[in-house]
Amino acid sequence: MPSPRYQEIADTLREKIEHGDLTPGEQLPTEKELANEYDTARNTIRDAIAQLKVLQLLETRPGKGTYVVEKPEVFRVTLTPEQKTGFSGGEGEAWIAEVSKVGRRATASKPNVEIKTGDRAKASALRVDSDESLIGRHQQRFITNSDGTPIPWSLQTSYYPFSFVERGATKLLRNEDIVEGTVAYLQATLGIKQASYRDGLSVRAPDKVETDFFNLPPGGGVQVFEHRRTTYDTDGTPCRHTITTYRTDRNIFVIEAEMPADDEG
Repeated sequence: MPSPRYQEIADTLREKIEHGDLTPGEQLPTEKELANEYDTARNTIRDAIAQLKVLQLLETRPGKGTYVVEKPEVFRVTLTPEQKTGFSGGEGEAWIAEVSKVGRRATASKPNVEIKTGDRAKASALRVDSDESLIGRHQQRFITNSDGTPIPWSLQTSYYPFSFVERGATKLLRNEDIVEGTVAYLQATLGIKQASYRDGLSVRAPDKVETDFFNLPPGGGVQVFEHRRTTYDTDGTPCRHTITTYRTDRNIFVIEAEMPADDEG
């Protein structure tokens, strides 16, 4: 069965965009002009354009027309441990340093603290009972663009067992940054030294909070990365579970590794 006419036109326009015949920021001909060019009805052109808007290839500017979407700047997130801090993957000093390398500035909202029972995945990651309360520290994070405007970049929540507060780490409950950093604070207060971590990375559809924060288009045209990191102390006991979400069209994840030396024996 042949493809619908609007699909054929959408495919043709998409090829022109991907091959550079239509460049980012370029205005498309009007619906009437495109209808004449493809010898079809304006409604068919409208359907083709609607499909490419869902794919984030075209955008309509009120009172101006339809334009090829300018591709957003892509930011590199390195999951390999950073030498100075030992941690990376968009965390703390390592994240700030990685952003500054490309001439941008990283900022974050004050933590919003929430105490609630964790779901099965979080409880399993932290090896606590499913009915045990967890402390969630939520933050919105931004990276400035070339003119200094902060762009919503990621949402991050770190979860800790409530038992940490009962043992004396009460700063975890405050809706404010821990100046010395949470890693250093837990080591000084509870003797917990974060020695290793395990990462998981997946892609999924955004929820409403993520759609609003990232200003994502309706229809699921842009999905989100979900990066889950569980950190462990020197005894291998989980001490933190962090979930960070990113737009898939603005981030690339990099893992670097040194190859082991050949065993000549």
